[in-house]
Amino acid sequence: MASLLWILAAAVALFGVFSLMSGAVVTGIVLVVIAALIGPAGTILHV
Repeated sequence: MASLLWILAAAVALFGVFSLMSGAVVTGIVLVVIAALIGPAGTILHV
């Protein structure tokens, strides 16, 4: 399950970074924050 969270968080973070670079600042910030929350060190899912 931890590996799945790593992959999911990485994908969300990449989409966030690409959104930031394309000019969608709010969407990019939201996606990066969500990635930080669901990542292995995150607080949403305690697995």
